Amino acid sequence: MMQQRRFKALAMVLALAILAAGCGGDDDDDDASSGDDSSGDSTEEVTGPPSVTLDDECEAAKADGVEAPEGFRVNLVTDIGRVDDGTFNQFAFEAMEAAAECFDFETSYIETVSEADYATNIATTLDAEPNVVITNGFLIATDTLAAAEANPDTDFIGVDQFQEEFPENYIGVLFREDQGGYMAGVLAATLSESGVIGVVGGREDVPPVVRFVNAYETGAKSVNPDIRVLSVFNESFTAPDKGASDAAQFIGEGADVIFGAGGQTGSGGIAAAAEQGLWAIGVDQDEYFTTFNSGDAPGSEFLATSAVKRVDLAVFRNIVASMSDEFAGGLYTLEAENDGITYAPFHDAELPDEAIEALEEARAGLADGSVDTGVDPVTGLPN
Repeated sequence: MMQQRRFKALAMVLALAILAAGCGGDDDDDDASSGDDSSGDSTEEVTGPPSVTLDDECEAAKADGVEAPEGFRVNLVTDIGRVDDGTFNQFAFEAMEAAAECFDFETSYIETVSEADYATNIATTLDAEPNVVITNGFLIATDTLAAAEANPDTDFIGVDQFQEEFPENYIGVLFREDQGGYMAGVLAATLSESGVIGVVGGREDVPPVVRFVNAYETGAKSVNPDIRVLSVFNESFTAPDKGASDAAQFIGEGADVIFGAGGQTGSGGIAAAAEQGLWAIGVDQDEYFTTFNSGDAPGSEFLATSAVKRVDLAVFRNIVASMSDEFAGGLYTLEAENDGITYAPFHDAELPDEAIEALEEARAGLADGSVDTGVDPVTGLPN
């Protein structure tokens, strides 16, 4: 967690970063080992990049004297899906619960079934008079803004949400999904032997999905300009069978690496690929623990990594800001530079040295600004 002054400074930097960019839907840290590649070389004790944990955040905030006011409450309204969906709904829920455990306050949540329920679910959760409401997803942004304007004494954290103007009690959390997609593309192209890779996307009208999908292609082509990248957008984030079907079609066309960038739909795609012994790359949080049941699901050894959006950090940090009266409306952006976009440990996967090195070089280059994704960080369209 951040000290209060550090939190203010970071928030300002992040807001300026997104404005400069154009301002216009997985996370324990374990050591991971890589085994032998086809040439007999091996990399031992390889871990993911350095990454702050929620325990670190908790300890830092407590050291700074942060405490939950008496009667403090945080409520969550999910995007379509459940709090155990293995993607960003679960990540936000876990962050809320981790903060509650750290600071001892009450929580509750509502799982959204359809878009028509967004406004009703927000109104229902407000009946409990929470101090903070978390809403998940781009599609709930309009209803979140209306609720924030009507309830100025409640702080709102909107994940994947952008507004032209934010009231003081509403923070829109954005991520550089183009950076996550780029890293996934670099890894996929390095792993691919067929020269064909695929990505199973979610809805095309959701900018984070577009950023993932398009940057996956630019990342892959930075490694192999002739690589063939197959992609598809879907109408639902909660259709794993459709994602599996998409992956099967791509595999039939020669793809040997599948990236899932569409919630549970994408997870269905990577599970189908891994079960056939083909490389898979997850999204949002570490899908080794969710989609692959901590290694117990078939094909877990073929989950190369996951392109991680640290939704948990954004939610946790902004809950702390609310408790410490440091909450300020506007954009809060996480990217490779501040550990908000990264990749998961390799777990059971035996990756070639060159793939691990290419992935880490891409991450480090994105973090220090020497690598550009080739995709607009707001619209997701190629530059």
